[in-house]
Amino acid sequence: MTMEDQQRPQRLRSLLRLCLVLIVVSTVSAIGGRKERKQAEAEARQKYVELKQEGIDSVSNTAESAAMRAYEMRKKKKKGFLVKKEKSLSSVLFPGVSPVEYEDSEPVPIFAELVESRKTQVPYKFYDLPICEPMEENGSAKAKFKRSLGAKLQGQASVVSPYSVSVKSSKGCTPLCQITIGSKKLRWMRKLVERQYQVHLTLDSLPVLMRSKELNYAVRGFPVGFTAPPNYTGLKEDEYYLYNHLRFTITYREQADEFEGVRITGFDVHPVSIQHDLVDSNADLSRSSIASCGSDSIVRNDPESYLPLRTGPTGEPLTILYSYSVEWQESHVPWSDRWDVYLMGNPDDDVHVLSIINAIMIVLFLTGSTATIMVRTLRNDIALYNELDDLEDSQEETGWKLVHGDVFRPPSTSPLLLSVATGTGAQIGTSLILTLICAILKIINPMNKGATLTAIIFLYVLSGSVAGYISSRLYKFCDAKAWKRNTIATAIALPGALMTVFLVLNIFLAFVGAATSVSIFTIISVFLLWTCISTPLVFVGSYFGFRAERIQVPTKTNQIARFVPEQQWHSRYPWCAIIGGFLPFASVTVELFFIMSALWLHQYYYMMGFLLVVFIILGVTCVQISVVMTYVQLCGENHRWWWKSFFSCASAGFYLFLYSLWFLTAKLELVGFLPIVVYFTYMLMISVAFGLFCGSIGLLSSFWFTRTIYGAVKVD
Repeated sequence: MTMEDQQRPQRLRSLLRLCLVLIVVSTVSAIGGRKERKQAEAEARQKYVELKQEGIDSVSNTAESAAMRAYEMRKKKKKGFLVKKEKSLSSVLFPGVSPVEYEDSEPVPIFAELVESRKTQVPYKFYDLPICEPMEENGSAKAKFKRSLGAKLQGQASVVSPYSVSVKSSKGCTPLCQITIGSKKLRWMRKLVERQYQVHLTLDSLPVLMRSKELNYAVRGFPVGFTAPPNYTGLKEDEYYLYNHLRFTITYREQADEFEGVRITGFDVHPVSIQHDLVDSNADLSRSSIASCGSDSIVRNDPESYLPLRTGPTGEPLTILYSYSVEWQESHVPWSDRWDVYLMGNPDDDVHVLSIINAIMIVLFLTGSTATIMVRTLRNDIALYNELDDLEDSQEETGWKLVHGDVFRPPSTSPLLLSVATGTGAQIGTSLILTLICAILKIINPMNKGATLTAIIFLYVLSGSVAGYISSRLYKFCDAKAWKRNTIATAIALPGALMTVFLVLNIFLAFVGAATSVSIFTIISVFLLWTCISTPLVFVGSYFGFRAERIQVPTKTNQIARFVPEQQWHSRYPWCAIIGGFLPFASVTVELFFIMSALWLHQYYYMMGFLLVVFIILGVTCVQISVVMTYVQLCGENHRWWWKSFFSCASAGFYLFLYSLWFLTAKLELVGFLPIVVYFTYMLMISVAFGLFCGSIGLLSSFWFTRTIYGAVKVD
């Protein structure tokens, strides 16, 4: 034995001792860190309870309110898979965005977004309102801002507002302009007030907030006006009032030892309705003396001076004088915590974790059922089928081998439609997975809905080759020869249907002047993406799909189809689809509620990691449901499994549409015929896409399952 061989065990023991010491040290430090975190959390909770007992609200820009928000939102700020690290919401919502420092008296533009309402999905542009044109120092309302394709399709547009703001330069009541509106425009304004439309402004990327310390709430935007009931006004009908004065409060932070300049940490508004003293139409408002708008006085809401939205006693037009005021207040809230108040009341990560646990429980249930089939029943069947002596007994026990000569018979009903639907569903799934991966990798920001929609569209277009390849491979297996028809149908079926519906809906939206109506140039852009990029890629995928060899199967197909006996109720239409689609839909129900709230209730959704996990669970659920349903069908000697395997999972889209009906009645308060049509049109599109994705997984997994089990038995 050499000296090196003698020293090898000693080196190994030294290495093991070193590893043991490292494990002990890391464990002790972890325990110590855990104790420190628990102690810090206990202290924060004690401070939170004390502040709450003192009646401190959690929406103000004070240090006490910021401490309460920090405790209430502590779970949202803990990110990480194994090790939870504390992060600010600004870094979570807008990764890589650095704060902007302003100099004293530097002009800061206020941008106007859409005027929208939860009661209707028909938003309008800011300058559709009878509002003042922007001042020259603010820029032009016609200024061009670069918008993504998704932003154009959603009607998102940022324009410079008429309000002039300079850093740390407070100003009292400042008149803007005087506008006269006729009876037609007046009726439209009353309609906006009745349907609770809200104006959205942004300053330094911060949406404007309305806060109430007394009621402890904060909402984005401010209403166009308000309604007073007859028992308040003494009139026979409701009276409508307009908010024509805005009191802006901008909070900022200065920290000379950390940064230079001023950082904006809050943007609040308090709308006021007031009947100003009118001036001559040719007079210069900046030089006119208006008693109701003194620079030293604070304009407040007074029932005696509300501005009603109605014409004069003799029917003359209504003249409105708009004004605003700005107050700058120093705040102790850091720039990194300025987004905390915007997510107050949103569900934290625990709710998303519960949704994942709910989905995992469904998957475990299905896994148990599938394992019972694959490990016990199916293995025993295969073992018995391979025993020639027990072949007769095995036929009495189960009948799935009896259809080995027909199980791979191409579908008798429209193989073209089946292959196109499967290829399109695969394309949808590919684009969604790539979008989620890009969001997790911070390539796109889900807080920017326009950029996210743009990414989905481009990734869907670039995934056209996936649809062409899968559709052509499946169509070739069905012994079909019309490859041109298959390729063209794959390229135009779903995009053509969606484009047609979108164009018809766009005509109605343009007729009512909605901001979501897109221009002809945007429509041409989408059309060019479809015809010049997506369609050629589908042809490329189809070329390689038809060039590939036909998919090989382990059994030969008989010339005459086998008779299908009477099936159990759960294997017949529509019950097989109703049963099969429920569990895939149930696995995403909780997360679906948050997505619907982000789409229709203008809430924030940024949990892309959770969404990817739920997406994977959905796919696993579809695979297992399809396998179980196909096995039960084959045991009933029914070899016509193609369309049933597709609809057993595609019916999840039907459940999604039913869920949209519940969401409409329970969460939305849509008013009018067109908003309901818009809602159902878009939800129908989403439900069809969701059903195609689930159906493609169901058919492909059933195809794999049948090839696997029939390849494991000996067939004469």
